Amino acid sequence: MLSNIGIGLVTLVLVLSFLTIYTATLDLKTSSQTIKKSIYKLSLFQTTFTILSFLTLIIGFLNSDFSLVNVYENSHSEKPFFYKIAGTWGNHEGSLLLWINILVIFSYLFLVFNHTHDKKFRLYTLIFQNTLILGFLFFLLSNSNPFSPIYPIPLEGLGLNPILQDPALAIHPPLLYVGFVGCSIYFSAAMASLLSNYGGKLFAQSIKTWVKISWCFQTLGIIVGSIWAYYELGWGGFWFWDPVENASLLPWFAITALMHSLIVLEKRNTLYHWVVILCLSTFILSVIGTFLVRSGILNSVHTFASDPSRGVYILIFLSLMIFSALTIFFTKHKKEKYNFNLKSKETFILANNWFMAFFLVTVLIGILYPIFLDVLTNMKISVGPPFFNIVIIPLVVPFMFLMAIGPKFSWIKSQNKISYKSIFPIFGAIGINLFIFYFFGEYSLLSNLIFITAIFLILHSFLDIKKNISKKNIYQLPRIISHLGFGLLVFFIGINHQFSLEEDFNLKVGEIKKTDNYEINFQDIKIKERKNYKAIVGNFELTNLKKNLVEYLEPEIRIYSNPETLTYEAAIKTKITSDLYLTMSNVSRSDYYNIKFQNKPFMVWIWISALMITFGGFMQLSLKKNED
Repeated sequence: MLSNIGIGLVTLVLVLSFLTIYTATLDLKTSSQTIKKSIYKLSLFQTTFTILSFLTLIIGFLNSDFSLVNVYENSHSEKPFFYKIAGTWGNHEGSLLLWINILVIFSYLFLVFNHTHDKKFRLYTLIFQNTLILGFLFFLLSNSNPFSPIYPIPLEGLGLNPILQDPALAIHPPLLYVGFVGCSIYFSAAMASLLSNYGGKLFAQSIKTWVKISWCFQTLGIIVGSIWAYYELGWGGFWFWDPVENASLLPWFAITALMHSLIVLEKRNTLYHWVVILCLSTFILSVIGTFLVRSGILNSVHTFASDPSRGVYILIFLSLMIFSALTIFFTKHKKEKYNFNLKSKETFILANNWFMAFFLVTVLIGILYPIFLDVLTNMKISVGPPFFNIVIIPLVVPFMFLMAIGPKFSWIKSQNKISYKSIFPIFGAIGINLFIFYFFGEYSLLSNLIFITAIFLILHSFLDIKKNISKKNIYQLPRIISHLGFGLLVFFIGINHQFSLEEDFNLKVGEIKKTDNYEINFQDIKIKERKNYKAIVGNFELTNLKKNLVEYLEPEIRIYSNPETLTYEAAIKTKITSDLYLTMSNVSRSDYYNIKFQNKPFMVWIWISALMITFGGFMQLSLKKNED
C-alpha cells in the first residue's frame, strides 16, 4: 500500500518536473515580463507532492511497515519514536529523498521570493534547478528507491545502526543537507545569469539570502557532527581530519569565499565571473563529497551507506554537470579587469578568498591523493592530522590578522591609516599570551603566534562591538560576532590542545589508579536493561587531589540486539573550565577493563565559540539592511 503511494507520488513529481521545464521554456519565448501563473502552480504541486512522498516514508517508519525494504533494513518495532523518524534519513535511500525535497523546496521558494528580478533569469534558474531534480529523481527510481516492496513481508526489521541512534546525529544530516543541497539554487542561478546576461549587483542581490541560509545550516551541521563525534566515538576529539569530515569542509570553504565575494559584487559591481565560479563550485563540491561517500571509495566511521553502482551514477551525473557548467561559463565568459587599491576593503576580501581557496585545495589533495595512489600503485596510505596541521595551521596566523584589520578599510581606497588604537589590542594580545606562557606552561613559537593573533582578533572584535553599540549601528554586529567566534574558537582549541591531560590504563573492579592530579576509583559495575539495549555501567569515583573535589562518572558499554552491536559510551562531566572525559571497554578474556581518562580544558567554550560563528550568520539573515 505505502509502496504504491510513495512510488506514485515520486512519479508525479517526475512528470511535474518535465512539465515545469517545458512550460518555462515556452514562456521564455513570450514578450510578457511576468511569469505565467501555470508555472507557479506546477512548482507548488511539485513541492506538495514531494513533501507528501517524504511524509509517506516517515509514516512507514512510524508504523513499522516492513513491507518496505527500506523500513525493514533500517528500523525495528522496539526502536524509540524519535529514532524511527530519524531512521527515515538515516540511510541512503531516505536521505536521497530528503535531498530531492530540499532541491524542490528551494526551487519553489526562489521562484516566489525573487519575483522582483528579471523574468528570463528566474525561468532559466527554474529550468536548471528542475534538470538537477530530474537527475536525482531518475537516480532514486532506478537505483535507490525508498519505496521498494519486499515479499513475503518480514515480521520484524533489522534495526538502525546504533551509532545513528543519537539526538545529535539524528539532526545532523538534515542540517548538512539544507547547506549542501541549498547550494544547488545558486548553482542554477549562476548558469541562468550567464545565459540571460543578468549579472552585477542585481545578480548578487538575487542569491545573497540563499547563500547565507545554506552557509548557516552547513556550518551548524558541521558543528553538530563534531559534537556527536566528541561524545559518541570515545576518543575525546572533535575533528580528526577524517576523509568524510573533510568532504563536508570542501563546499564550506567555497561558500565562505562566495559569501564574502558577493559583498564586493554588490558594492563594487566587480568579481562577477569569480562569483559565478564559486556558485558553480559549491554545489559541484557537494556532489563530489556525496560521490566519495556513497560510492564506497572512502572508508570512515562516518560512512553508513556505500554502493559502487550508486557511485557510478553519481560520477556520470557529476561529469555531465561539470561539463555543462564549464561549457556555458566559457561560452559566455568575458574578460574582467580588476584594479583594486592595496588599501581597500575589496583587497582584503580577495585575500580572504585566496586563503579559502588554499585551504580547499589542501583538503581536496588530502582526500584524493590516497585514492589516486591506491589506484596507480596499489599502495594504501592515509593523510591525517600531521599533514593538515603542518600545511594549514601556520596560515591561520596571517588569516586571523587580516580578519581583524580588513574590515577597518574603506571601499575603493582608504584615505586614513589604521587608527593608533589598533596598537592596543596587539600589546594586549602579547601580554595575555606571555601570562599564559609563564603561568601555565611553555609551548612552541607557532603556538605563541596563533595565541597572539587569536587574542588580537578577539580584542579587536570587542572594541568593534563597543564602538558599534555606542553608535547604535547594529548592521555590523553579525560580521563582528562571527569573527569574534572564530577568534575564540582558535584560542580555545589551542588551549585545549596544549593543556589536555590523557591517561590510558587497565583496571579491575575495586582497583584505584593515581595520575598526576587525579585518583580514579573503579567502584563497581551494574547491568541495566534499557528499551532497545542492555547497558553495562561502570561506577567511577574521581578525586581531584589538588582541590580535594570528588566527581562520579558512569561510562557505559551498550549491547544492542537489533542489530547485534556493541558500543562504548563516554561519561562526560562538563564544567565551565574543563571536561572530565572517561570511557571503558572490555579486555577480551580478562577481568580488566581498558580505561581512557581525559581532562580537556574549555571544551564547552569551543562549542560556544563555534555556535557564535553560526549565530552571526543567522543574525545577518534577520537584518534587512546590508553591511557597509
